[in-house]
Amino acid sequence: MNLSINLNKIALIRNARGQDQPNIENFALSAVKLGVDGLTLHPRPDLRHATPDDVFKLKEICKKHSKELNIEGNPFSQKTQDYPGFLEIIKSNPPFQVTLVPDENNQLTSDHGWDSKYLNSKFFSLIEEHTPTETKFVSIFVDHNFSALNDIKGTIINSIEIYTGPLAKAVEENNKKQLISIQSAISRLVEDAKSAKLKVNAGHDLNLDNLKFLKECAEIDEVSIGHSLIVDALKYGFDATILKYINAVKGYGYY
Repeated sequence: MNLSINLNKIALIRNARGQDQPNIENFALSAVKLGVDGLTLHPRPDLRHATPDDVFKLKEICKKHSKELNIEGNPFSQKTQDYPGFLEIIKSNPPFQVTLVPDENNQLTSDHGWDSKYLNSKFFSLIEEHTPTETKFVSIFVDHNFSALNDIKGTIINSIEIYTGPLAKAVEENNKKQLISIQSAISRLVEDAKSAKLKVNAGHDLNLDNLKFLKECAEIDEVSIGHSLIVDALKYGFDATILKYINAVKGYGYY
């Protein structure tokens, strides 16, 4: 399983002072040198954290260090005075992977996957038209009970990211019945997705305590972790936290 770390929260702290501390490039460099597989950013239209300029900076770092850049966003996010539009961002800085999320412009965080009613020919044509050829994976954010894999068969979509918020909540609340139900659904979805030759990612609210419950489900290709990692970095330090998450994701058995 690969680990991509989301650095949005570093950008959020930086933006609180309107300066360049903490410097997102320095933290990105530390992470890649410690062994993460990739970096993730979600540049939202309100620019509350990651910016288009951050995408450019991390693209250069990933290119230099042979790491994977994953850019998240809503393909329908339009251009504003300060925001070039999501599709323009990925066109200007082609990432290794694009993860498409159905977030509203003012949404606090990604908290649900795509409704299958939006996954139509118009949607796929738009994505295919604007996805750079350098981008190897186009992923859509889906709920653990997603049942529309047939709708994306034969399209430009070659990956899914499973929203793991409900799994994390079940673990936190020690709701074993709900956890077993969610794990079963994830297992079925992963099996079906793999049968359809799709890459399978997962993310949201994952941390050192609940990762093992996700790993019990099936062979996930990649997890993207941001908020919890930065919270843990406040306790353990950034470098030590990166190593803890690498160990947890890779299954080295100590963290």
